[in-house]
Amino acid sequence: MSAGASQTVVSKKQQKKRRGWPEEPEVLPSPVVDNHAHLPVLDDDGAPVDEFDVALPPGEEPLTTAQQIARAARTGVARILTVGCDVPSLAGSVALAHAHPEIAAALAIHPNEAPLHAGVREIAPDGLDPAVREHHALALDDAIARVAELARDERVVAVGETGLDFFRTGDEGRAHQVRAFREHIALAKELGKALQIHDREAHAEVVETLLADGAPDRVVFHCFSGDVDLARTCAEHGWYASFAGPVTFRSNDALRAALRELPPELVLVETDAPYLTPAPYRGHPNASYVMPITVRTVAEQLGLELGEACQRLTANTDAVYGPW
Repeated sequence: MSAGASQTVVSKKQQKKRRGWPEEPEVLPSPVVDNHAHLPVLDDDGAPVDEFDVALPPGEEPLTTAQQIARAARTGVARILTVGCDVPSLAGSVALAHAHPEIAAALAIHPNEAPLHAGVREIAPDGLDPAVREHHALALDDAIARVAELARDERVVAVGETGLDFFRTGDEGRAHQVRAFREHIALAKELGKALQIHDREAHAEVVETLLADGAPDRVVFHCFSGDVDLARTCAEHGWYASFAGPVTFRSNDALRAALRELPPELVLVETDAPYLTPAPYRGHPNASYVMPITVRTVAEQLGLELGEACQRLTANTDAVYGPW
């Protein structure tokens, strides 16, 4: 999830700003999997169950789950891993995975949620006030316990997104982020499931924590934002890096250099929908059906023919999460 999403309440100005959904890109020659998206939990009438659901696209009516799946299939995205990373979205994400064979779930308490459950109310380093909601009255230990209970479900294939975010969390909250991260690491190892990591401006501390506690067998840096050095560290330890829309942005030469440093067998692709839409649709809402744009960039940077890249990416996904 975009690092600020869990602490940002959509303004009236944002609600009125409508850019529309991107056009469907050309279909891929072989099916791929969206390794990280946030699908909104909707009721039978298509209305959001939670009006503050971080999966709701700002300024746009959400696509129904059926629309998400159908559009993705038309462009070659055959499966979607939806991520529930706050208490209100946990059970709904599991329910989506049970209702739709194309969907699997990952669950965690987002790093920016952890301090709020711990009672921290500090202003973020970027000046944002904490977006405190009713569910934050639940103690952090109890919130993580809820994740642990639901993550045992067979349709939950990963623990995540968890990790560290020093862009959105100040000094008081960091200790709670670290504690939550370590508990999620332990949970992933206990359950034998993959670990999806959210890492923003905390590369060294994330790696240090993984090495100190012992990383799970399968680790994914979701929305990889590191440099060549972090890519080399991932390659050294066999950790996966999942790339989202930012790898297509013109200014992100350093990110593309990091991608080229990785062996193809450790590369994944995701949307982080509804955020991080690839160019040329930056600023529009994102969805799994738009991911072929990112796949094409990844294939080019890896020096692979597009069909070969798609097959490699799907094989990597199945190696991390198993088929579903």
